[in-house]
Amino acid sequence: MIRPRRNRKSPAIRALVRETTLSASDFIYPLFVHDKEVDEAIDSMPGCTRWSIHGLVQEAGEAHALGIPAIVIFPAIAEPLKTSDAEESYNDTGLVPRAIKALKAAHPTLCVITDVALDPYNADGHDGLVRENDKEELEIVNDETVEVLCQQALSHARAGADIVSPSDMMDGRVEAIRTTLDSEGFQDVSILAYTAKYASAFYGPFRGALESAPKAGDKKTYQMDPANSREAIRESLLDEDEGADMIMVKPAGPYLDIIAQVRETTTLPVAAYQVSGEYLMIKAASQDGWLDEKSIILESLTGIKRAGADIILTYFAKDAAQWI
Repeated sequence: MIRPRRNRKSPAIRALVRETTLSASDFIYPLFVHDKEVDEAIDSMPGCTRWSIHGLVQEAGEAHALGIPAIVIFPAIAEPLKTSDAEESYNDTGLVPRAIKALKAAHPTLCVITDVALDPYNADGHDGLVRENDKEELEIVNDETVEVLCQQALSHARAGADIVSPSDMMDGRVEAIRTTLDSEGFQDVSILAYTAKYASAFYGPFRGALESAPKAGDKKTYQMDPANSREAIRESLLDEDEGADMIMVKPAGPYLDIIAQVRETTTLPVAAYQVSGEYLMIKAASQDGWLDEKSIILESLTGIKRAGADIILTYFAKDAAQWI
């Protein structure tokens, strides 16, 4: 009789034949920052914090000491700075450039990634500029938005960002950002593209963390339909052709099939984002005693990597790095 159980009979043998392993070096740690002197707990994401720049530097340093190579910054922008043209998004003395400079000064070997999108800065709460069309309807305009995104990416590059990560889902923005960065001498700044970012219901707690929900309408004209998978392949081929260095699937857990398909069709590194809704479900179920938090976190992250992700963005990065 063939007995597959022989390969499971002890921890030592299971370790020898294990196909998928997690490492702290797999993780990008998402961190929230605001322009205040105090750190604030985030009601919609228990266990997460809106950091002051000082707190951000300290938290990033602790994560880096655990072997986490990279963090990505998400800014909570003060309401008076939000405008219809999102001008604050490319302010060289704004919150994100100052945070980048502080992080790189304190932790030179830490990889600093920035989010490139307009929703934290836009009075309308959308990832792109909102304009009235010929039918007197409001729409998120593509090409005008891309022009602003290029200026935003350039501002982050000037501050010292290692990677810019456009999450807006506008058409053509990867090529435009690459061209802009190259023309300004930032050929070494990488692009991690949100390639297959779905119009997901799992983003709610994140929008609470940044107070960046759309004031009207939804994001379905630019983020992808959750029912589609072939479209993700089309987007990945386009982003690769336009010059992306890495590509991303978001969310991660409900889209493991998309991660696997994208992995099979690109030679680029594939990232996956375990988003705020996934985080909160695990947290809530664990706090109520229905799940073992450590076990379920590590299993969920292993599943994401097993599906084909080379890189995982997760709010559990610091905890998982300690457990690993």
